[in-house]
This record gives sequence, C-alpha cells and structure tokens, in this order.
Amino acid sequence: MSIGWFPGHMASARKKAAETLAKVDLVVEVVDARLPGASSNPMIDALRRHRQRPCLKVLNKADLADPQATAAWMRALVDAAAKGDRVKAVALSCRKPSDVAKLPRLALELAPHRDNALKPLRLMVMGIPNVGKSTLINALARRRVANVGDEPAVTKSQQRIDVSDQLVLFDTPGLLWPRIEHPDDGLMLAASHAVGVNAYIDEEVANFLGERLAARYPSLLRARYRFDPAGMDGPALIDAIAARRGFVLKGGVPDREKAALALLNDYRSGALGRISLETPASRAAMLAAPTAQAAAEEVEVDVPETDARNSADPDC
Repeated sequence: MSIGWFPGHMASARKKAAETLAKVDLVVEVVDARLPGASSNPMIDALRRHRQRPCLKVLNKADLADPQATAAWMRALVDAAAKGDRVKAVALSCRKPSDVAKLPRLALELAPHRDNALKPLRLMVMGIPNVGKSTLINALARRRVANVGDEPAVTKSQQRIDVSDQLVLFDTPGLLWPRIEHPDDGLMLAASHAVGVNAYIDEEVANFLGERLAARYPSLLRARYRFDPAGMDGPALIDAIAARRGFVLKGGVPDREKAALALLNDYRSGALGRISLETPASRAAMLAAPTAQAAAEEVEVDVPETDARNSADPDC
C-alpha cells in the first residue's frame, strides 16, 4: 500500500518556509519519537542545509515511545553530529513545561551569537503534521498562540510569535513531502495520525501495525487485549481483537473496521504502552532493501533566487 498526502496549502507553505529561513538562526524540527526516521521530512533537511542553518531535532512524545529505542536514536543522532552534521537532538514531551524549558538553552548552543535583546534568538519550528509543533510553541510562549488539534494540518499558514525580547518563533504548517518513497514510512505515518484520513484505509494500516506489534511487543498486546498474539499476522490480530471486544456484524462476521480503529486508537493514545515503530537498525535495514520504485529522485526544493550561502543578518 502506497500512501501519499500533499494538500495544496503544503506547496505554498514550503515556498514560504524557504523564504523565511533566510531570516532565522536555526530550525527546530519536531519529530515523533516513536518513528524519528519516518517522521523526519527530507524536504525540511534539504531546505535548512541549503540555507546552512543548524537544526535542533526534538523527539516529541518520548513518553509514548519505547525508552530503549529512543536511547538508540539519541546515540545515532549524537554520532551524526560528531561527523560534522549541525544537529543537536533532545527527547521530551512537549506537554511537560519542564521539558520544553530546556529548548532555548539548547538552541543557543547552536546559535551562540544571538544572546541579547538586540539580537533575539530566531527559531523556525517545522515538522510533519500532528507531531506537536503547536503544543511546543504554546509551551514556549506560555500562552495559546497556535491552534492545537488531534488531527493533521490544523495549522495552515505561517505566523511570527515574539515570545520575549530575546526569543522569536516562526510557526509553520505541518509539511509532508510530495512522494513517500518507502511504503512502510507511509504506513507508520498513517498509523501515527500524521496524514489525512482520506489518504489511507484504516484496516490496511491496522494490519501493518498489528503485525509489527505482534512481532515486537507481544506482551503489550497480551496485557491490553487478553489473548496471546504469538504467530499472528495483522489480519489475524484484527480478527482476534474483534472477537475479544465483541465487534461482530450480522451473521457473526467480525467487524474488522471497528477492531482496526480500536487498535489504531490504542496505539495513538498510548493505551497499549510505550511503543516505537522503528529503531536505527530497522530503519537502516529498510533503506538498504530494494524498493518497488526506481532509484530515489532527489528531493525537489523551491528556494528564492538569492545567494544560498548568505547567513542570516545578525542585526535583523
């Protein structure tokens, strides 16, 4: 199953983000800690590298993710930084003010020249839909300045928020990329509610999610649904959930749609427990495997016709 979702507002938001990057000091990219690779937009990486901006990568929803998997992702990101990539990473929950309070200090480590009221630190908050960007911005601003909703694409236009004399935020709409190359990425994004519901079929996404959870987290499934998932594939797991929960249609047919939604909602809400859908090792294996498509095309980036090497004007 190939999933793609790129509404019209995302194309215009991409162009606006490319222009605004010239005015900021660094990018704060918010990703989902349960799938840090799949939820990291290659278009954002290309845009910020074009402008030579460092990146503070925020692994949000760390309280829902497998702590061992998150630790492995943090090690991988530290290793990437040691090789010269201008990226610093932090795993947290944007719903915890004490976690969010760490971010300005970490950002200043990447832009130490912006340290007073005459030169406020200017952060552009970016990421795919529904990873917690608005929650993060509201926590940093200590007031509701960005709309929050449990669905993709709540924010549709860019806005500037002057948090203080020393901190300015640019809130951007959630951005996906025009073509998701690896099918598993699309399925992980759909399972995590990062794409619009019209872009996928719940049952097919739940089949994928169920099979992955049965292989990696059977004890969590057993505790939640009170049956042994050993040896089950995705469809069998969905049928077992339907039987256990009494989701039955006329004639005794399992209501697979209702069972699929139950599994998806239990994963999204954290009711199943702390789960990660990928690790650095599993992602490396996926990227190394052949895909149904030909060689990957380079990510297309729209940038204004200015000198890409220009750094932000320190006096702006």
